[in-house]
Amino acid sequence: MSYDSEANAAYLTIEQKILDGSAIENVVVERPGQGDIVLDFDADGRLLGVEVIGARELLSADVLATADEG
Repeated sequence: MSYDSEANAAYLTIEQKILDGSAIENVVVERPGQGDIVLDFDADGRLLGVEVIGARELLSADVLATADEG
């Protein structure tokens, strides 16, 4: 998992190699007042990764502490 503290966004990579443009479908789960969770899928419907927008509000400090800064 990577975390961008300036953007307050975390990304959990499911597939090891995600090529630019391979995430063709994004499913957004809205958490009003907290942030959003975006599920990225490829053309075959496989889950590539999960973006957490509003990471400080949606993830614990312990989880964020284990993330790579990026």
